[in-house]
Amino acid sequence: MATITSTTLSSTSADRASGLKAFWRHFFATAFNPYRPELHYMRGPGPAWRAKYGAEATFRPRTL
Repeated sequence: MATITSTTLSSTSADRASGLKAFWRHFFATAFNPYRPELHYMRGPGPAWRAKYGAEATFRPRTL
């Protein structure tokens, strides 16, 4: 015959509330972070490059 036993974690409601609060704080901080570095990466020559080399100059990216 099989016997089923279970154990419960003894935590107070204050500990649970603290953990839940920390979870939601971390969730909202990461989910709604206004800093998006991918929006600031340079995608080609900018105005200083064009002023130096001219607007008609062709841009050739380096190959690695």
